[in-house]
Amino acid sequence: MQITASLVKELRERTGAGMMECKRALTESNGDIEAAIEAMRKSGAAKAVKKAGRIAAEGQVVAAQSVDGQTAVLLEVNCETDFVGKDENFGGFVAMVAERTLGENPADIDALAALPSGVDGKSVEERRQELVSKVGENVQVRRFARFEATGDRLGTYIHGMRIGVVVDMVGGDDALARDICMHIAASRPVCVDPKEVPQELLAKEREIYTAQAAESGKPAEIIEKMVEGRLKKYLGEITLLGQPFVKQPDTTVAKLLSDAGASVNRFVRFEVGEGIEKQAENFAEEVMAQVKGA
Repeated sequence: MQITASLVKELRERTGAGMMECKRALTESNGDIEAAIEAMRKSGAAKAVKKAGRIAAEGQVVAAQSVDGQTAVLLEVNCETDFVGKDENFGGFVAMVAERTLGENPADIDALAALPSGVDGKSVEERRQELVSKVGENVQVRRFARFEATGDRLGTYIHGMRIGVVVDMVGGDDALARDICMHIAASRPVCVDPKEVPQELLAKEREIYTAQAAESGKPAEIIEKMVEGRLKKYLGEITLLGQPFVKQPDTTVAKLLSDAGASVNRFVRFEVGEGIEKQAENFAEEVMAQVKGA
């Protein structure tokens, strides 16, 4: 039987295992997805499979940088609870994954999962499954960004293992690069300057501001000026260069960089669990549901 991409995708969704692991299991089971799941459980992935559907929105964001400072990696690995996020076994796994990503330059998460971990000939994915069995929680390598410097230096900053930033900067020095990283961690800019703001985002904001301004009953030309003024303020709030520098609020980041003869080519910011819909526990409702079902 032909092992199609859709079949691999279905097995990944049902088990939470990596692409290569799923493809291998399907090949060995001749495309029988139920047999593949059973085989994965028998091979020691049972706990990983069982927990794969549970929400993992805690964990760590870490950075790793090459000795010459010209390559850096930002990585997020998730677990279910803050307790496990601080566990030394979890931390060791995260550090290993960051180093493998830095050294091997994988194309995506699936390629990263297939990399050798450097321990007993096991892959990163096999080490992940072992960790799931050890800590009793769903663990997922969620995302990474790998930077090769296009400017003079890369700056990195990690805040409490929950927020991480990498900045690619021209000019300045390491202290300035770190300050810019800290600012990005605190102020959450969307991009470097207005030219990089997605047009659909601008169009949405313009539509909102126009509707709000129209309620004033003022002439169309005045409404247009009001909208443009609000858009200008909005761009200052969401772009790195337009924001007031966190350490000196009377100075913009653009002015700070200009005074130092520096510029930022790009940056990336990760925060643990951002964008993941967390499940709200309501124990009263849970008990009531059990009572009604009894």
